[in-house]
Amino acid sequence: MNIYGDRGNIAVLQKRLEWRGYSASITSVGIGDEFNPNNFDFCYLGGGQDRDQMLVAHDLGKKSAAFLSAAKDGVVFLWVCGGIQLAGVGYTNSDGNRISGVGILDLDTSAGSSRLIGDLVLDAELEGDNCRVVGYENHAGRTFLGPDATPLGSVVKGHGNNDTDKTEGAIQRRVVGTYMHGPLLPKNPWLADKLLSWAIEHKTGETPTLSSLDNSLENLAQQVAISRAGMKR
Repeated sequence: MNIYGDRGNIAVLQKRLEWRGYSASITSVGIGDEFNPNNFDFCYLGGGQDRDQMLVAHDLGKKSAAFLSAAKDGVVFLWVCGGIQLAGVGYTNSDGNRISGVGILDLDTSAGSSRLIGDLVLDAELEGDNCRVVGYENHAGRTFLGPDATPLGSVVKGHGNNDTDKTEGAIQRRVVGTYMHGPLLPKNPWLADKLLSWAIEHKTGETPTLSSLDNSLENLAQQVAISRAGMKR
């Protein structure tokens, strides 16, 4: 699934690896394709409409055991928008139809009566490290986390998971789900590098020290998004 430029997140991950001297092999896993958890260090699913979710949900269910195995082994996952809904226990759409999820995030989602749309700003936390993260949300889902998942961050501006508890996204092991499009990672180099460091650690067994990059353009894009959300820089 790929709306709002979500596929651009893959390009960001690839370039930030290459700029540091790493190589990356990108493999597309489609409907009907086998997913071998031993072959991957990082897995990504972009956002989609309800129709797209219905098309892929059944196939993802067949792969759920392999996804769970990969998550327990420390494989990094990033699931965006429709992805976060499918990573959870399930999603009940606006027609009342239940779509089963993969279950690698302890959360459940139901469609609300209105869409939650606009720029989204949050204070995010990963393994005790904090940073501001920005994106764009456009979803009808009301997602609530269970006890095994923690929020990606607290909402400073926008709606987030459910427009009620001021949380956005979810983290469990090294599985990250979020409603933030944009694409997300070009404006959030801190988050991109966190995910990459996890993936390299999974590949090598050692925690890497990533060399610094010139993030001036990325930081400027983030500041524009913060201003657009109506916040002071």
